[in-house]
Amino acid sequence: MAKKTIADVDVQNKTVFIRVDFNVPLDDHGNITDDRRIEMALPTIKSVLDRGGKIILASHLGRPKDAPDPKFSMKPTAQRLAELLNKNVEFATDTVGPDAKAKVKALPNDGVLVLENLRFQPGEKNGDETFAKELASFADVYVNDAFGTCHRTDASMYALPKAMGAKPKVCGFLVEKEIKYLSNAIANPQRPFVAIIGGKKVSDKIMVIKNLLGICDQVLIGGAMAYTFSLAKGEKVGNSLVETDKIDLAKELMVLGGNKLVLPVDTHCSDKFAPDGNKKIVKAGDVPDNWEGLDIGPETAKLYAGIVKNAKTVVWNGPMGVSEMPPFDEGTKAVAQAVADSGAISIIGGGDSAAAIQQLGFADKVSHVSTGGGASLEMLEGKKFAAVDVLDE
Repeated sequence: MAKKTIADVDVQNKTVFIRVDFNVPLDDHGNITDDRRIEMALPTIKSVLDRGGKIILASHLGRPKDAPDPKFSMKPTAQRLAELLNKNVEFATDTVGPDAKAKVKALPNDGVLVLENLRFQPGEKNGDETFAKELASFADVYVNDAFGTCHRTDASMYALPKAMGAKPKVCGFLVEKEIKYLSNAIANPQRPFVAIIGGKKVSDKIMVIKNLLGICDQVLIGGAMAYTFSLAKGEKVGNSLVETDKIDLAKELMVLGGNKLVLPVDTHCSDKFAPDGNKKIVKAGDVPDNWEGLDIGPETAKLYAGIVKNAKTVVWNGPMGVSEMPPFDEGTKAVAQAVADSGAISIIGGGDSAAAIQQLGFADKVSHVSTGGGASLEMLEGKKFAAVDVLDE
Protein backbone atom coordinates (compact mmCIF):
# COMPACT_ATOMS: atom_id res chain seq x y z
CA MET A 1 0.00 0.00 0.00
CA ALA A 2 2.57 2.57 -1.19
CA LYS A 3 0.77 5.88 -0.82
CA LYS A 4 2.27 9.35 -1.22
CA THR A 5 2.83 11.24 2.02
CA ILE A 6 2.88 14.90 2.96
CA ALA A 7 6.68 14.78 2.51
CA ASP A 8 6.12 14.29 -1.27
CA VAL A 9 4.11 17.52 -1.68
CA ASP A 10 5.32 21.09 -2.15
CA VAL A 11 3.28 23.03 0.41
CA GLN A 12 4.85 26.49 0.17
CA ASN A 13 2.12 29.14 0.13
CA LYS A 14 -0.49 26.37 -0.06
CA THR A 15 -3.49 25.73 2.19
CA VAL A 16 -3.28 22.19 3.54
CA PHE A 17 -6.40 20.49 4.95
CA ILE A 18 -5.37 17.84 7.49
CA ARG A 19 -8.01 15.39 8.72
CA VAL A 20 -6.68 14.56 12.19
CA ASP A 21 -7.98 12.36 14.97
CA PHE A 22 -8.30 14.77 17.89
CA ASN A 23 -11.01 12.61 19.49
CA VAL A 24 -9.43 13.06 22.93
CA PRO A 25 -10.98 12.27 26.32
CA LEU A 26 -12.35 15.28 28.22
CA ASP A 27 -13.34 15.56 31.89
CA ASP A 28 -16.62 17.11 33.09
CA HIS A 29 -15.04 20.59 32.93
CA GLY A 30 -13.91 20.22 29.31
CA ASN A 31 -10.25 19.62 30.19
CA ILE A 32 -8.26 17.15 28.06
CA THR A 33 -7.18 14.17 30.19
CA ASP A 34 -4.91 12.54 27.57
CA ASP A 35 -3.44 14.57 24.68
CA ARG A 36 -1.54 11.71 23.00
CA ARG A 37 -3.63 11.93 19.81
CA ILE A 38 -2.78 15.62 19.42
CA GLU A 39 0.92 14.94 20.02
CA MET A 40 0.90 12.13 17.43
CA ALA A 41 -0.23 14.63 14.75
CA LEU A 42 2.60 17.11 15.46
CA PRO A 43 5.16 15.69 12.97
CA THR A 44 2.74 16.16 10.06
CA ILE A 45 1.66 19.61 11.26
CA LYS A 46 5.26 20.80 11.80
CA SER A 47 6.33 19.47 8.40
CA VAL A 48 3.79 21.73 6.69
CA LEU A 49 4.59 24.78 8.84
CA ASP A 50 8.36 24.35 8.45
CA ARG A 51 7.95 24.36 4.66
CA GLY A 52 5.84 27.50 4.45
CA GLY A 53 2.32 26.11 4.27
CA LYS A 54 -0.82 27.04 6.18
CA ILE A 55 -3.06 24.49 7.85
CA ILE A 56 -6.75 23.77 8.38
CA LEU A 57 -7.29 20.97 10.90
CA ALA A 58 -10.56 19.06 11.19
CA SER A 59 -11.68 16.20 13.44
CA HIS A 60 -14.64 14.71 15.22
CA LEU A 61 -14.85 14.45 19.01
CA GLY A 62 -17.26 12.22 20.91
CA ARG A 63 -20.70 11.29 19.59
CA PRO A 64 -22.81 14.43 19.18
CA LYS A 65 -26.20 13.91 17.53
CA ASP A 66 -25.50 15.66 14.19
CA ALA A 67 -25.88 19.07 15.84
CA PRO A 68 -23.75 21.47 17.90
CA ASP A 69 -23.20 20.37 21.50
CA PRO A 70 -20.88 22.50 23.68
CA LYS A 71 -19.52 19.48 25.58
CA PHE A 72 -18.07 18.09 22.32
CA SER A 73 -16.49 21.33 21.08
CA MET A 74 -13.03 21.15 19.47
CA LYS A 75 -12.03 24.39 21.24
CA PRO A 76 -9.99 22.66 24.02
CA THR A 77 -7.97 20.81 21.36
CA ALA A 78 -7.17 24.10 19.58
CA GLN A 79 -5.98 25.56 22.90
CA ARG A 80 -3.84 22.49 23.67
CA LEU A 81 -2.35 22.50 20.18
CA ALA A 82 -1.39 26.17 20.59
CA GLU A 83 0.51 25.22 23.77
CA LEU A 84 2.28 22.30 22.07
CA LEU A 85 3.26 24.36 19.01
CA ASN A 86 3.99 27.47 21.09
CA LYS A 87 2.14 29.58 18.53
CA ASN A 88 -1.28 31.09 17.92
CA VAL A 89 -3.95 28.65 16.71
CA GLU A 90 -7.22 30.05 15.35
CA PHE A 91 -10.54 28.35 16.10
CA ALA A 92 -13.66 28.47 13.91
CA THR A 93 -17.00 28.13 15.68
CA ASP A 94 -18.44 26.21 12.71
CA THR A 95 -17.15 23.89 9.95
CA VAL A 96 -18.33 25.36 6.62
CA GLY A 97 -20.33 28.33 7.94
CA PRO A 98 -19.52 32.05 7.91
CA ASP A 99 -16.93 31.92 10.72
CA ALA A 100 -14.95 29.07 9.09
CA LYS A 101 -15.08 30.76 5.67
CA ALA A 102 -13.90 34.11 7.06
CA LYS A 103 -11.06 32.52 9.05
CA VAL A 104 -9.90 30.34 6.14
CA LYS A 105 -9.77 33.46 3.95
CA ALA A 106 -7.80 35.43 6.56
CA LEU A 107 -5.35 32.58 7.36
CA PRO A 108 -1.77 33.82 6.90
CA ASN A 109 1.14 31.69 5.68
CA ASP A 110 2.24 29.46 8.60
CA GLY A 111 -1.21 30.03 10.16
CA VAL A 112 -3.14 27.19 11.83
CA LEU A 113 -6.93 26.94 12.05
CA VAL A 114 -8.97 24.27 13.86
CA LEU A 115 -12.56 23.85 12.62
CA GLU A 116 -15.43 23.01 14.96
CA ASN A 117 -16.44 19.34 15.40
CA LEU A 118 -17.16 17.74 12.00
CA ARG A 119 -19.92 15.62 13.51
CA PHE A 120 -21.94 18.73 14.38
CA GLN A 121 -22.84 18.47 10.66
CA PRO A 122 -25.25 15.65 9.66
CA GLY A 123 -23.35 15.43 6.36
CA GLU A 124 -20.20 14.09 8.03
CA LYS A 125 -21.50 10.69 9.15
CA ASN A 126 -23.58 10.05 6.04
CA GLY A 127 -20.75 10.91 3.63
CA ASP A 128 -22.56 13.89 2.10
CA GLU A 129 -20.83 15.03 -1.12
CA THR A 130 -22.09 18.64 -0.91
CA PHE A 131 -20.58 19.02 2.57
CA ALA A 132 -17.35 17.39 1.31
CA LYS A 133 -17.15 19.81 -1.66
CA GLU A 134 -17.51 22.80 0.68
CA LEU A 135 -14.59 21.51 2.76
CA ALA A 136 -12.56 20.74 -0.40
CA SER A 137 -13.00 24.34 -1.59
CA PHE A 138 -10.91 25.52 1.40
CA ALA A 139 -7.66 23.79 0.43
CA ASP A 140 -4.97 23.03 -2.16
CA VAL A 141 -3.82 19.77 -0.51
CA TYR A 142 -5.66 17.05 1.45
CA VAL A 143 -3.90 14.99 4.13
CA ASN A 144 -5.36 11.98 5.96
CA ASP A 145 -3.63 11.68 9.34
CA ALA A 146 -6.63 10.22 11.21
CA PHE A 147 -5.86 6.52 11.46
CA GLY A 148 -8.51 5.99 14.15
CA THR A 149 -11.18 6.82 11.54
CA CYS A 150 -9.55 5.18 8.47
CA HIS A 151 -11.97 2.24 8.58
CA ARG A 152 -14.90 4.64 8.09
CA THR A 153 -16.22 6.44 5.00
CA ASP A 154 -17.29 9.68 6.73
CA ALA A 155 -17.44 12.70 4.40
CA SER A 156 -14.09 14.09 5.57
CA MET A 157 -12.41 10.70 5.11
CA TYR A 158 -13.70 9.62 1.68
CA ALA A 159 -15.97 12.09 -0.17
CA LEU A 160 -13.63 15.00 0.63
CA PRO A 161 -10.45 13.54 -0.92
CA LYS A 162 -12.57 12.46 -3.93
CA ALA A 163 -13.86 16.05 -4.21
CA MET A 164 -10.27 17.37 -4.34
CA GLY A 165 -10.05 16.17 -7.97
CA ALA A 166 -6.49 16.46 -9.29
CA LYS A 167 -5.20 18.26 -6.19
CA PRO A 168 -2.79 16.21 -4.00
CA LYS A 169 -4.43 13.72 -1.60
CA VAL A 170 -1.83 12.10 0.66
CA CYS A 171 -1.14 10.34 3.98
CA GLY A 172 0.19 12.11 7.03
CA PHE A 173 3.15 10.57 8.86
CA LEU A 174 0.97 8.92 11.52
CA VAL A 175 -1.22 7.10 8.98
CA GLU A 176 1.90 6.14 7.01
CA LYS A 177 3.44 4.61 10.16
CA GLU A 178 0.25 2.77 11.17
CA ILE A 179 -0.17 1.22 7.72
CA LYS A 180 3.50 0.29 7.55
CA TYR A 181 3.49 -1.55 10.87
CA LEU A 182 0.08 -3.18 10.67
CA SER A 183 0.06 -4.19 7.01
CA ASN A 184 3.71 -5.37 7.11
CA ALA A 185 3.01 -7.45 10.21
CA ILE A 186 0.27 -9.24 8.30
CA ALA A 187 1.95 -9.43 4.89
CA ASN A 188 5.52 -10.20 5.86
CA PRO A 189 6.01 -11.02 9.57
CA GLN A 190 9.31 -12.03 11.11
CA ARG A 191 8.76 -15.42 12.77
CA PRO A 192 7.79 -16.76 15.21
CA PHE A 193 4.76 -14.45 14.88
CA VAL A 194 2.60 -14.40 18.03
CA ALA A 195 -0.75 -12.65 18.50
CA ILE A 196 -2.24 -11.98 21.94
CA ILE A 197 -5.99 -11.36 21.80
CA GLY A 198 -7.99 -10.37 24.88
CA GLY A 199 -11.08 -8.43 25.80
CA LYS A 200 -14.63 -9.36 26.72
CA LYS A 201 -16.22 -10.82 23.63
CA VAL A 202 -15.29 -13.44 21.08
CA SER A 203 -17.93 -11.88 18.82
CA ASP A 204 -15.97 -8.59 18.62
CA LYS A 205 -12.85 -10.37 17.39
CA ILE A 206 -14.00 -13.48 15.49
CA MET A 207 -12.68 -12.36 12.11
CA VAL A 208 -9.41 -11.13 13.63
CA ILE A 209 -8.82 -14.48 15.37
CA LYS A 210 -9.72 -16.38 12.17
CA ASN A 211 -7.41 -14.26 10.04
CA LEU A 212 -4.53 -14.46 12.54
CA LEU A 213 -4.85 -18.25 12.90
CA GLY A 214 -4.06 -18.40 9.18
CA ILE A 215 -0.97 -16.19 9.54
CA CYS A 216 0.44 -16.53 13.07
CA ASP A 217 2.50 -19.28 14.64
CA GLN A 218 0.49 -18.94 17.87
CA VAL A 219 -2.58 -17.00 19.02
CA LEU A 220 -2.85 -16.54 22.80
CA ILE A 221 -6.32 -15.90 24.24
CA GLY A 222 -7.05 -13.90 27.40
CA GLY A 223 -9.79 -11.75 28.88
CA ALA A 224 -13.41 -12.80 29.36
CA MET A 225 -13.55 -14.32 25.88
CA ALA A 226 -11.49 -17.24 27.28
CA TYR A 227 -14.53 -18.35 29.34
CA THR A 228 -16.63 -18.81 26.19
CA PHE A 229 -13.93 -21.20 24.91
CA SER A 230 -13.93 -22.91 28.31
CA LEU A 231 -17.72 -23.36 28.17
CA ALA A 232 -17.38 -24.75 24.63
CA LYS A 233 -15.11 -27.47 26.08
CA GLY A 234 -17.81 -28.37 28.62
CA GLU A 235 -15.88 -26.88 31.55
CA LYS A 236 -17.10 -25.00 34.64
CA VAL A 237 -17.15 -21.22 34.34
CA GLY A 238 -19.29 -20.23 37.37
CA ASN A 239 -20.65 -16.70 36.92
CA SER A 240 -17.92 -15.69 34.46
CA LEU A 241 -18.89 -13.48 31.53
CA VAL A 242 -19.69 -15.77 28.59
CA GLU A 243 -21.44 -15.58 25.23
CA THR A 244 -23.61 -18.69 25.22
CA ASP A 245 -24.68 -17.99 21.62
CA LYS A 246 -21.03 -18.16 20.48
CA ILE A 247 -20.21 -21.66 21.79
CA ASP A 248 -20.38 -23.28 18.33
CA LEU A 249 -18.14 -20.54 16.98
CA ALA A 250 -15.60 -21.10 19.78
CA LYS A 251 -15.60 -24.84 18.94
CA GLU A 252 -15.02 -24.00 15.27
CA LEU A 253 -12.08 -21.72 16.15
CA MET A 254 -10.54 -24.42 18.38
CA VAL A 255 -10.73 -26.96 15.53
CA LEU A 256 -9.38 -24.42 13.04
CA GLY A 257 -6.58 -23.33 15.39
CA GLY A 258 -5.46 -26.71 16.70
CA ASN A 259 -2.20 -26.28 18.64
CA LYS A 260 -1.85 -22.69 17.36
CA LEU A 261 -4.70 -21.50 19.60
CA VAL A 262 -3.39 -21.24 23.18
CA LEU A 263 -5.94 -20.92 26.00
CA PRO A 264 -5.35 -20.06 29.69
CA VAL A 265 -4.32 -22.87 32.05
CA ASP A 266 -5.46 -21.10 35.25
CA THR A 267 -7.86 -18.37 36.31
CA HIS A 268 -7.85 -15.68 38.99
CA CYS A 269 -11.43 -15.57 40.23
CA SER A 270 -13.54 -13.86 42.88
CA ASP A 271 -16.95 -14.27 44.51
CA LYS A 272 -17.88 -10.70 43.54
CA PHE A 273 -16.99 -8.17 40.85
CA ALA A 274 -15.03 -5.91 43.20
CA PRO A 275 -11.46 -5.54 44.49
CA ASP A 276 -12.49 -6.56 48.04
CA GLY A 277 -14.18 -9.90 47.23
CA ASN A 278 -12.77 -13.29 48.23
CA LYS A 279 -10.20 -14.40 45.65
CA LYS A 280 -8.55 -17.60 44.55
CA ILE A 281 -6.55 -19.12 41.72
CA VAL A 282 -8.15 -22.17 40.10
CA LYS A 283 -7.38 -24.37 37.12
CA ALA A 284 -8.89 -23.04 33.88
CA GLY A 285 -12.35 -24.58 33.48
CA ASP A 286 -12.79 -25.13 37.19
CA VAL A 287 -14.40 -21.87 38.33
CA PRO A 288 -16.69 -22.65 41.32
CA ASP A 289 -20.42 -21.90 41.24
CA ASN A 290 -21.21 -18.26 42.10
CA TRP A 291 -17.57 -17.22 41.43
CA GLU A 292 -16.35 -15.48 38.30
CA GLY A 293 -13.06 -15.42 36.46
CA LEU A 294 -11.64 -11.89 36.31
CA ASP A 295 -8.07 -12.44 35.05
CA ILE A 296 -5.67 -15.04 33.72
CA GLY A 297 -3.80 -16.79 36.55
CA PRO A 298 -0.03 -16.66 37.29
CA GLU A 299 0.73 -19.94 35.45
CA THR A 300 -0.93 -18.60 32.29
CA ALA A 301 0.97 -15.32 32.64
CA LYS A 302 4.22 -17.33 32.90
CA LEU A 303 3.27 -19.52 29.91
CA TYR A 304 2.38 -16.51 27.74
CA ALA A 305 5.54 -14.61 28.78
CA GLY A 306 7.63 -17.63 27.73
CA ILE A 307 5.98 -17.78 24.30
CA VAL A 308 6.37 -14.01 23.80
CA LYS A 309 10.05 -14.17 24.83
CA ASN A 310 10.86 -16.32 21.78
CA ALA A 311 8.75 -14.33 19.31
CA LYS A 312 10.13 -12.11 16.55
CA THR A 313 6.81 -10.33 15.87
CA VAL A 314 4.08 -9.72 18.48
CA VAL A 315 0.65 -8.16 17.95
CA TRP A 316 -1.38 -7.49 21.10
CA ASN A 317 -5.00 -6.34 21.23
CA GLY A 318 -7.17 -6.51 24.35
CA PRO A 319 -6.52 -6.91 28.11
CA MET A 320 -6.05 -10.26 29.88
CA GLY A 321 -8.51 -9.44 32.66
CA VAL A 322 -10.33 -6.55 34.34
CA SER A 323 -7.29 -4.35 33.85
CA GLU A 324 -8.85 -1.28 35.50
CA MET A 325 -9.45 -3.11 38.81
CA PRO A 326 -6.45 -4.34 40.86
CA PRO A 327 -5.53 -7.08 41.57
CA PHE A 328 -7.18 -8.32 38.36
CA ASP A 329 -4.76 -6.21 36.30
CA GLU A 330 -1.85 -8.56 37.10
CA GLY A 331 -2.24 -10.69 33.95
CA THR A 332 -2.33 -7.63 31.68
CA LYS A 333 0.73 -6.20 33.48
CA ALA A 334 2.65 -9.47 33.09
CA VAL A 335 1.90 -9.64 29.35
CA ALA A 336 2.82 -5.95 28.91
CA GLN A 337 6.14 -6.58 30.70
CA ALA A 338 6.84 -9.65 28.52
CA VAL A 339 6.11 -7.73 25.30
CA ALA A 340 8.29 -4.81 26.43
CA ASP A 341 11.17 -7.18 27.31
CA SER A 342 10.86 -9.36 24.20
CA GLY A 343 13.00 -7.49 21.69
CA ALA A 344 10.40 -8.51 19.05
CA ILE A 345 8.74 -6.15 16.58
CA SER A 346 5.80 -5.34 18.84
CA ILE A 347 2.55 -3.73 17.73
CA ILE A 348 -0.03 -2.74 20.33
CA GLY A 349 -3.59 -2.34 19.04
CA GLY A 350 -5.42 0.69 20.47
CA GLY A 351 -7.81 0.82 23.41
CA ASP A 352 -7.08 -0.91 26.72
CA SER A 353 -3.83 -2.54 25.56
CA ALA A 354 -2.46 0.86 24.49
CA ALA A 355 -3.60 2.39 27.80
CA ALA A 356 -1.84 -0.40 29.76
CA ILE A 357 1.42 0.07 27.83
CA GLN A 358 1.25 3.85 28.43
CA GLN A 359 0.38 3.61 32.14
CA LEU A 360 3.16 1.09 32.84
CA GLY A 361 5.72 3.31 31.10
CA PHE A 362 6.51 0.78 28.35
CA ALA A 363 5.48 2.89 25.34
CA ASP A 364 9.11 3.52 24.38
CA LYS A 365 9.95 -0.20 24.70
CA VAL A 366 7.54 -1.39 22.01
CA SER A 367 7.78 -0.78 18.26
CA HIS A 368 4.38 0.79 17.72
CA VAL A 369 1.32 1.74 19.77
CA SER A 370 -1.66 2.15 17.45
CA THR A 371 -3.93 5.18 17.83
CA GLY A 372 -6.95 3.34 16.43
CA GLY A 373 -8.55 0.39 18.22
CA GLY A 374 -11.31 -0.32 15.67
CA ALA A 375 -9.10 0.56 12.69
CA SER A 376 -6.19 -1.59 13.87
CA LEU A 377 -8.56 -4.55 14.40
CA GLU A 378 -9.97 -4.20 10.90
CA MET A 379 -6.47 -4.02 9.44
CA LEU A 380 -5.53 -7.20 11.35
CA GLU A 381 -8.64 -8.79 9.80
CA GLY A 382 -7.10 -8.01 6.42
CA LYS A 383 -9.80 -5.49 5.41
CA LYS A 384 -9.23 -2.80 2.78
CA PHE A 385 -9.79 0.84 3.75
CA ALA A 386 -11.62 2.94 1.16
CA ALA A 387 -10.40 6.11 2.90
CA VAL A 388 -6.79 5.05 2.24
CA ASP A 389 -7.39 3.57 -1.24
CA VAL A 390 -8.66 6.95 -2.46
CA LEU A 391 -5.29 8.64 -1.71
CA ASP A 392 -2.56 9.19 -4.32
CA GLU A 393 -0.25 6.26 -5.12
